[in-house]
Amino acid sequence: MKMTENNVTIYIQVCFIISLISILRAGVNMKILIVDDEPAIVDLIKLNLELEGFETITSSDGFDAIRTANSEKPDLILLDIMMPGMTGFEACKTLQSLNIPIILLTAKDSIQDKLKGLELGADDYITKPFDSRELIARIKTVLRRIDKFSTKEDAITAGPIYVNPIERKTHIDDIEVFLTPKEFDLLLLFLENQKKVFSRENILESVWGYEYMGDSRTVDMHIQRLRRKLGDYSCFIKTVFTIGYKFEVSA
Repeated sequence: MKMTENNVTIYIQVCFIISLISILRAGVNMKILIVDDEPAIVDLIKLNLELEGFETITSSDGFDAIRTANSEKPDLILLDIMMPGMTGFEACKTLQSLNIPIILLTAKDSIQDKLKGLELGADDYITKPFDSRELIARIKTVLRRIDKFSTKEDAITAGPIYVNPIERKTHIDDIEVFLTPKEFDLLLLFLENQKKVFSRENILESVWGYEYMGDSRTVDMHIQRLRRKLGDYSCFIKTVFTIGYKFEVSA
């Protein structure tokens, strides 16, 4: 059947509406802060994220990123490492107190730089130049993981440690302790599986939420940082020789 000009117009409009609905569903109500001093990179990331339905805000340096994150409360931060003034590493150290997931954008491919970023509280990293599809996949993975842990209903206690998965808050001896998103998810994993032994690979899969391609030593670094924040109760996280870790409340 030969299509008339009117049918073609209707067909195009229907396709547009379907595409728009798909886009809006992908990242509805999710706001992402893009921090990079290179306008071309910012524009490219911004375009691809908005096509996926995300709302975007931008900063060109670490100082402004901290101000913007405090005022805008984004759902996730994309943070470049190499910036003038305040580096991404320095900004990450300050931003972790906001309990907002952070993905580092780095031109450095050394394992030391990647581990440094993860140790400072970043949830993931991606090396420049990157494929926009990989970046979006990483973003969605981190957001899904945060949402998965946030939708649990019951608070969990282990001795003096109290964790509220909905509010993502942790209290020790009735005093609130601020954890990075990764530290919180790691502690929650342990509390939900007390006495269960986890290998480093098990932890990476459960907490990081995807097949981690880097060095599993990042788990050891996060364990070390979490132990410090547990203070007198750091002994609850026990090292299982040659295997990994388990969580057990000591008498």
